[in-house]
Amino acid sequence: MSRHVAIVTDSTAYLPARTMERHGITSVPLTVVLGDRALEEGTEISTRSLAQALQKRRSVTTSRPSPEVFARTYREIAESGATGIVSLHLSAELSGTYDAAVVAAREAPVPVRVVDTGMVAMALGFCALAATETAESGGTVDEAVAAAQKRAADTAAYFYVDTLDYLRRGGRIGAAQALFGSALAVKPLLKLDGGRIDLLEKVRTASKAIARLEEIVAERAGGAEVDIAVHHLAAHDRAAALADRLRTRVPGLVDLHVSEVGAVIGAHTGPGLLGVVVSGR
Repeated sequence: MSRHVAIVTDSTAYLPARTMERHGITSVPLTVVLGDRALEEGTEISTRSLAQALQKRRSVTTSRPSPEVFARTYREIAESGATGIVSLHLSAELSGTYDAAVVAAREAPVPVRVVDTGMVAMALGFCALAATETAESGGTVDEAVAAAQKRAADTAAYFYVDTLDYLRRGGRIGAAQALFGSALAVKPLLKLDGGRIDLLEKVRTASKAIARLEEIVAERAGGAEVDIAVHHLAAHDRAAALADRLRTRVPGLVDLHVSEVGAVIGAHTGPGLLGVVVSGR
């Protein structure tokens, strides 16, 4: 590690591999438990395999990294020359990943600041990139943390899912909300709010829900300079079409990323997910 401050995140950030390699960002994988097999996200289970398992209603759960995995990661980074680490993770409301990192940080050979970003997917990824840019410019640990927190404060994430059943099963949304969202066969729109996934609106059809998602994102972006990420699970064509429309509707768009989510997020949302992250610069 050539720079003074190293950046760590987890596999739910869904940053492009080339971006992580170019900036030297380290990712700690979460685990997907498929039946009796524990598989690391990003290397041992594909989103296609996950989608097939969900469609067959096989048992799928997720698990945080252990403190030992984080401890080994921090030790290896310190041995490579870093004198400080910023460890940025998905919302503690959604996963125990942050808690595991905190435990490991206490015994790390260099100072480690662990941050609950309250985010997930590229909402987390954009925070990691902000911290990285600061670190690469010679910023301190505190400055890199501040950059990530500032980016998080100006980032919003919205999701369309075909059904709330997967979120209900995984305990990521309350049973009452799931029942409400399923009433009258409406299609739910969700928002990441305070680190939790909350029901935002209910719309009658999938096409109207996706059109409303587009409107919400355009309104949130306004005329400011923003980066946008469009995520999906087994819905590439819908994601690509939405991205094309956002290119024309968001005048301040700087960077646009389109990607399929990994197995951890997919396990809790199910096939058909369409998500948009809008992040101010």
